Amino acid sequence: MQPQSGNHEACLYLVATPIGNLEDITLRALRILKEVDQIACEDTRHTQKLLQHYGIQKPLVSYHEHNELTRAPELVVAMEQGAQIALVSDAGVPLVSDPGYRLVTLCLRHRIPVIPIPGPSALLAALSASGLPNEEFLFAGFLPPRTGERRRALERLRIEDRTIIFYEAPHRIEETLADAQEILGDRPACIAREVTKIHEEFRRGLLSELAASLAEKPARGEITLLIGPLPGDQQAAHGDTSQSLADRVDELMRQAKLDRKEALKLAAKERGLTKRAAYHELHIEPDDSGGSVH
Repeated sequence: MQPQSGNHEACLYLVATPIGNLEDITLRALRILKEVDQIACEDTRHTQKLLQHYGIQKPLVSYHEHNELTRAPELVVAMEQGAQIALVSDAGVPLVSDPGYRLVTLCLRHRIPVIPIPGPSALLAALSASGLPNEEFLFAGFLPPRTGERRRALERLRIEDRTIIFYEAPHRIEETLADAQEILGDRPACIAREVTKIHEEFRRGLLSELAASLAEKPARGEITLLIGPLPGDQQAAHGDTSQSLADRVDELMRQAKLDRKEALKLAAKERGLTKRAAYHELHIEPDDSGGSVH
C-alpha cells in the first residue's frame, strides 16, 4: 500500500453509499471518493460499479469480515505513512451490520482521525415510511439464523416498548414473523423490501397479517423488519399471569439465558410489578428500597 503523494492529512473516511438507487449519494461523498488515495470496500466488483457510474478511478482494496484481522493493520500502516483512505460497505453506512469496527478502533488507538461522511441508511429510510412510532427506536441488526438462538434474542426484547428494527434474510422472514408473534405478541409491524430500488415495497399490518401476506406472496430481496410496541390495552394481557412468577423467572433463565436478577426484572415488568413486590412474592429480601422494575 503506497502512502499518499499530496500534503493532506492522513485519516479514515467512513463513506455512506447508496442502498439501491445510485443517485442517493451526497456531493460530499463523491468529492471524498475522488480525493482519497485508496478505497477499502467489502466487494471491489460492487464498488467498482458505483465508481464507474460517476467516473471515479481509484485503487481499491478488499476489506470484509474474512480478512479484516490482517487488513486493518495494513490500512493503518498506510495511513501512518500519510494516506487518506475511504471505507465503504456494499450499501449504506459502514459498520452498521457491516465490517469496519476493528479498523475504526485501531485508527483511534493510533490517533488517526476518523471522519464520517453520512448518507443513505436502510433502517432510517424504512423507519421514516413505516407508519410506526419513531421518536425512540431500537436497531437490533440481524437476528441469529438458528431457531433457538433467535427465540432467545426475541425473549430479551419481550418488554421492549420502542419500535424494534431488524435486518432479515428473505428465506428466514416467515420463521422470524412466527417467532416474533409468539414471543412479542401480535404487534403492528412493517416489512420494508428493496428500499430505494425498482421493486421497493412496504407491507404494513399486524405480525399475523404480514405472515398471511407472505404465505400468499413471498418477499424477495433485501428486507428490513420493523416491529412496533404493543397497544397499551394489550401490554398487560401479553404476559402469562396464569404462570407463577417463580416459574416464569426459571423459564426466562433457561430459555433466554438470563441470570436470575435479569430474569426477575423482566418477569416483574411483564406483570407490572415493582421490584419490591416481585421480591416479596418470591420471598426474597430486596437489595434496595424498591421501586419500579425497568
